[in-house]
Amino acid sequence: MLSDRQSAVTEREHLIVDAFVHLADTLVDDYDVFEFLHYLTVKCVELVDADEGAIMLIDRSGRLQPVSSSSERSRLLELFELQNLDGPCLDAFRSCDVVSADDLGERTDQWPTFAPRALEVGFRSVHSVPLRLRHQTIGALNLMRRPVGRLSDIDSRLATALSDVATIGLLQERAIREAKVNSTGLELALTSRVRIEQAKGVIAERSTIDIDNAFDLLRQHARRNGLRLTDVADAVVRGELAL
Repeated sequence: MLSDRQSAVTEREHLIVDAFVHLADTLVDDYDVFEFLHYLTVKCVELVDADEGAIMLIDRSGRLQPVSSSSERSRLLELFELQNLDGPCLDAFRSCDVVSADDLGERTDQWPTFAPRALEVGFRSVHSVPLRLRHQTIGALNLMRRPVGRLSDIDSRLATALSDVATIGLLQERAIREAKVNSTGLELALTSRVRIEQAKGVIAERSTIDIDNAFDLLRQHARRNGLRLTDVADAVVRGELAL
């Protein structure tokens, strides 16, 4: 009989394997870019000691744009970071290296706008990972935590490994064998994000629910019916689908 601790470790190992298999499938199968990025965000939050997460990607002009988040709160924090050009996700992208802060209260000099806002909404520490393949960086993953403290070495390595696999999927997009950015695919992710945000707003207004629950309705409908998330969002915005 396995102890409770052994069972928990075994279950986590299975979840980690499943996550890598799912991310690797993008190299050989068609996939929804936005759904793929949301999966990466949610799985990183589930598998490492993080409370929320968000992803930024570069657009065709080389500017970072928010494309995925585990909640509306983390999405708004990323927008705030971009608007003020200050924060760990931007530093991770610029430096092409992991940026970690175990106490944001001590980083107000380094991030004078981001750190106070993050503390205000309940985050005390952060861990940012560049989405990088060799010397090419296309974005960054931000993992936010409520308690003070760093991620463990194992969790940090896991977040980096998941990000690396996802980056390969984004760059290659099934048919692309070279290690270069497929700007069309990345632009699609950014465009899809705008459409999905519009659909979330429509659903939230019509159903008088919050944005996070509106997004859950979108994803549930897409999964139940085997549809791409972006196609469902388009139908909602055009008024062809009411959820």
